[in-house]
Amino acid sequence: MLNQDADANPPVPATGVHDADRRQRVRRIGSVLYLIILGLVFGKSLLSLVGYAAETPLFSYILSIPVCVAFLVAIRRNDLPTVYVCSPAWALIPLLSGLAAWFAGSGWRIGAWTFSYVDQLSLMAFAFVCFLIAGGFLFLGQKWMVAASFPAAFLFFVVPLPDGVLEWMETSLQSASAEAADLFFFISRTPVMREGVFFELPGFSMQVGQECSGIQASWVLFISTVLASALFLKSPWRRAVLILAVVPLGILRNGFRIMVIGLLCIHQGPHMIDSVIHRKGGPLFLALSLIPLAIILWWLRKGERPGRGSPASGGSK
Repeated sequence: MLNQDADANPPVPATGVHDADRRQRVRRIGSVLYLIILGLVFGKSLLSLVGYAAETPLFSYILSIPVCVAFLVAIRRNDLPTVYVCSPAWALIPLLSGLAAWFAGSGWRIGAWTFSYVDQLSLMAFAFVCFLIAGGFLFLGQKWMVAASFPAAFLFFVVPLPDGVLEWMETSLQSASAEAADLFFFISRTPVMREGVFFELPGFSMQVGQECSGIQASWVLFISTVLASALFLKSPWRRAVLILAVVPLGILRNGFRIMVIGLLCIHQGPHMIDSVIHRKGGPLFLALSLIPLAIILWWLRKGERPGRGSPASGGSK
């Protein structure tokens, strides 16, 4: 009987275990070599991006994105698969997208289109992230990439906003801020005549310029809120609510700032248009907009407390 039982459950051949370990080791080494090659290919573009971000206040946040991504991966390390596979089909879309962006950013002309310096940086940064994601599918596998999907998606914030997108955002925020300022002037019962982004106030006229759109504060706040939603909320719809709340809050913040400056110019004198609150008051009004955002986050997070059936409760016991 002992011999029959031994024959019915033969031991797993040691060679199979060794082959699996060897494949895992090869994939780990391959992923490191892939990163080195990727760094060499994009080294010049990445250095240019770092230099541009360091010199441009609007894009200075780019320098912190890799640190945030590394932190997000670290706090998810227990959920990441430890067995690596190759998923070439999943790598195809990011690979093709990266190739298209790389060719365009390398100076290849697309019809009559020409790209500015910022556009080229955007294309090369986009290509780098796409190739990085493609490498993740090739060396780590689809399950690993799904588990790390948020850090991978967050990495796209290293791509600076192209000129066309930036101009559209600035113009949209400029018009929306003028609308919000008009509302605040109405609430404060300030007599005003408005034509587009031009305001005629008692003894003073002002224009909501494109540089007053608040794009820098709004964009940084948007990125920070995306990160906060991943860290503090579990439900996808709650995350979406928090992120979408940034847009109206940013517009109201800018409109309130314009009203405050306008009232100061009316009651203190037109010289207040060059005051510190106008030139350097952005962080103050940004901090004020964080108060309602924090209240929304608290309310959304409260709904995910244990006992309400949310993922934070750790499931049923």
